[in-house]
Amino acid sequence: MFGIGGGEILFIMFIVLMLFGADKVPEIARTLGKTIAQVKNATNDIKNEIQKGAENQGIDTKSLTEMSGNINSQINKATEDIFGDTVTQANKIKEDIEEVSGPIKRQM
Repeated sequence: MFGIGGGEILFIMFIVLMLFGADKVPEIARTLGKTIAQVKNATNDIKNEIQKGAENQGIDTKSLTEMSGNINSQINKATEDIFGDTVTQANKIKEDIEEVSGPIKRQM
């Protein structure tokens, strides 16, 4: 989608993990998810306003509804593409870190 492969996403996740720590990453992901939800809601509000204005002007809203459905499906697909891989890879990194740090924690 953005020209970023799996290895590059993994590297970015590693850098984020090192910068913010394992405790902050879920909070950052939650905040990012809420932001995307707000953007989706704002998009839907704008779409509804456009439809109301078009109906008032006598414009065919059926074609507008089809176009907005396509836009929503593209937004949903983009959201899945971004967060689906990220969450999976973040969980894998967390497991790897716990696996490596487990013996270290036990020695202390």
